Amino acid sequence: MRVTIIGGAGFVGLNIAQHLLDRGDTVTLFDRADLPAAALEAFAIHEKRLRVLQGDVTDRAAVESAILAGCDALVLGAAITAGAARDAAEPERILAVNLLSQIPMLEAARRAKLRRVINLSSGSAYGASGQRHEILDEATPCDPQSLYAISKFGSERVAARLADLWQTDVVSVRLSAVFGPFERPGGVRDTPSPQAQIVDCLAPGKSALLNDPGMRDWVYAPDVAVAVAVLLDAQKPQHALYNISSGASFAALTWGEKIAALRPGFVCRLARPGEAPTVTVHGPQRAPLSTARLASEFGWRAKFDCDASAAHLNRWLGDREGD
Repeated sequence: MRVTIIGGAGFVGLNIAQHLLDRGDTVTLFDRADLPAAALEAFAIHEKRLRVLQGDVTDRAAVESAILAGCDALVLGAAITAGAARDAAEPERILAVNLLSQIPMLEAARRAKLRRVINLSSGSAYGASGQRHEILDEATPCDPQSLYAISKFGSERVAARLADLWQTDVVSVRLSAVFGPFERPGGVRDTPSPQAQIVDCLAPGKSALLNDPGMRDWVYAPDVAVAVAVLLDAQKPQHALYNISSGASFAALTWGEKIAALRPGFVCRLARPGEAPTVTVHGPQRAPLSTARLASEFGWRAKFDCDASAAHLNRWLGDREGD
């Protein structure tokens, strides 16, 4: 399969690219950011099946060129994960990137007669409903609050409406709280995962002091990649929307303690009164996302729990530290 990933330099896009390349697909990554050194190294063996294009998602001509150059499927992953300060300062830019840029992408996909488009949405689309329900399935009413959440929910509805009008194949996926390989600081992510912040504390040798335990249904990025590939491969998905989550909640603090156990001398704990946290858990706790739809239709379930993801990421980091 030939797959183009818009926003492909983001860490979720890179994990999807890694999985697709490893199984033999051809991948085009479109992003205005450069690929990080870790991705360049990981993808080097796939050089003949990888194309990297730089451009802004709001540049219609550049996006159309990337899609019309030749692919079978498209993954829409470009987004500004904005916090409250950016919501107030850059609302037009947030909506332009997260929502309006989707239109020329879908138009180009239609003209190119792509077999499928996967729209990467977010569990944040549930918004305040996450505090009113014990579990969130795809039929749970949404009440998004932030511009990021509003734009992600809007992207689902726009994609579904145009897919119906144009008779094209578009599937949206709501990702739970994602973390994993290739996550790094950047100009479009105001709310990095606490796991990434814990990892950032390793290099300088400082302690990871969390402001909150961070209980969430965290999902490891390689699991997301497998789920997206399942939906790319499916002959005819029964639904236009699927949740992707680990299906079980655990605390970011517990995950950090697992890393600390693998790294003698490293400390991960809650910040004590009067201490300045070095790791910030963003957003309120919400109910976990149900993955029953994906499981019943495709048999997909997350492979990595708290222990397995900590062990895997520690090995991933160790491979790069060895270089």
